[in-house]
Amino acid sequence: MTVESLQSGHDRSRSRSGLDRRAAFYCGLLVLGMALPCWAQNSDAGREEWLTLFNGRDLSGWTPKITGHDLGDNFANTFRVEDGMIKVRYDGYRKFDGQFGHLFYRDPFSYYRLVVEYRFVGEQAPEPPGTWALRNSGAMLHCQDPKSMGRDQNFPISIEAQFLGGLSDGKPRPTLSMCSPGTEVVYEGRIFPEHCLTSSSPTLDGDQWVRAEMVVLGGAQITHFVNGQQVLQYALPQFGGGAVSNFDPKAKPDGELIDHGYISLQSESHPVDFRKVELLPLIGCMDPSAANYKKYYVKSAPALCKYAGHNP
Repeated sequence: MTVESLQSGHDRSRSRSGLDRRAAFYCGLLVLGMALPCWAQNSDAGREEWLTLFNGRDLSGWTPKITGHDLGDNFANTFRVEDGMIKVRYDGYRKFDGQFGHLFYRDPFSYYRLVVEYRFVGEQAPEPPGTWALRNSGAMLHCQDPKSMGRDQNFPISIEAQFLGGLSDGKPRPTLSMCSPGTEVVYEGRIFPEHCLTSSSPTLDGDQWVRAEMVVLGGAQITHFVNGQQVLQYALPQFGGGAVSNFDPKAKPDGELIDHGYISLQSESHPVDFRKVELLPLIGCMDPSAANYKKYYVKSAPALCKYAGHNP
């Protein structure tokens, strides 16, 4: 399927009367030749079943990988849970020293909506990597398996939904841009040639909470939203490009599409809080006669269907 056909499907959905903008977005997507049905035969088909990835109490289900340290070594208690939030802190660092961190969730995903609520606080770690890292973090999508990362690898091979905070200087600094460590994407019909693709979001200064949402459709399309507003869309994530070091070449087969992967939250030298991390799977049973049919699924997985009287 071409990028143009994906976009035209989206445009058609927006013109349908009787649907609000968000419903039209999901109902109009054509993914791998299958349209999302917008009807249901049972009352639960439209009820969204979100997964709570962060439980608000501890880091159960999450594993840190920090540059220069082994997988699972939470150096200097970089990632911690306090006050019901995941907090990224550097009070145990003498200097940052290129110790980029990523907190990985245990399961990989392919088709989903991911919501992360974050805010920047405090001051940058001592001797940071540069001013570019000031009020900078992100959610890494379609990550390589953290077990395949090198001990000294700086970033996972992934698609980054970049979180940026404004600097209160009147200059634009949009959040939810896309950066591509070891990857590339298609934008406006061609491979985007630069490392980061800027979003259209407003600049968000101060320590305000921001709701970031990423709609990930396997290897087809990824869309970013900031506080409910669409700010970026691109397609066909694939291995390629640079901006990653000390990786195993076997983990980067350039030119291959990336249709699934792990999710991680970033520590990039500025303190940041995460109070919500939730995910809605968009892959599942698309047979309306099944008990677990959901009308918002966009990718069919017949093996997951459950039928009354046929499942234990």
